[in-house]
Amino acid sequence: MNIDKAISGRRSAREYTTQAVDENVLRRLISAAAQAPSAMNQQPWAFTVIRDQALLDRISREAKAYMLKTMPAGFHSEHLHTLLNDENFQIFYHAPALILISGNAPSPWIVEDCALAAENLMLAAYAEGLATCWIGFAQSYLNTPDGKHALGLPAEWTPVAPIIVGHPKSAPGPILHRTAEIRWIG
Repeated sequence: MNIDKAISGRRSAREYTTQAVDENVLRRLISAAAQAPSAMNQQPWAFTVIRDQALLDRISREAKAYMLKTMPAGFHSEHLHTLLNDENFQIFYHAPALILISGNAPSPWIVEDCALAAENLMLAAYAEGLATCWIGFAQSYLNTPDGKHALGLPAEWTPVAPIIVGHPKSAPGPILHRTAEIRWIG
């Protein structure tokens, strides 16, 4: 797939079929993610693949409760509050797989390194005809002792990018992007 087509065509999807994603495809996505650049080529990432829907349901409930408890007061929009209190809202949108990219080594650039790997993974998924979405609702909870314990992650790891992967129910529609603000110096 042409890189320009992949960049302009990839969208976050929030509706998935129940069709499982083949393990070999998941391995290809992770391989693409691991090709990302990293600070001083440290490649400080680890990938955790979760396909257990009962576990994803449990983490969804716990992450929603944690987010409601810890959100700053000014961040409590009515819509967000309603969504997180809805027992039928599952933060992973019932996608068949979650790939969590975690930093597995100390580094001041762990978030940036894992984010670069995440973008590679999402573009590779799009090229495979799959959909993805970075689940921000899960990030802070997964970085707690309880969140790490739920996935069996070592305490020293830093969960950065929870990416759901699956077959989209429909192709997400086009979105308008603002024109980039560019400042030229010199």
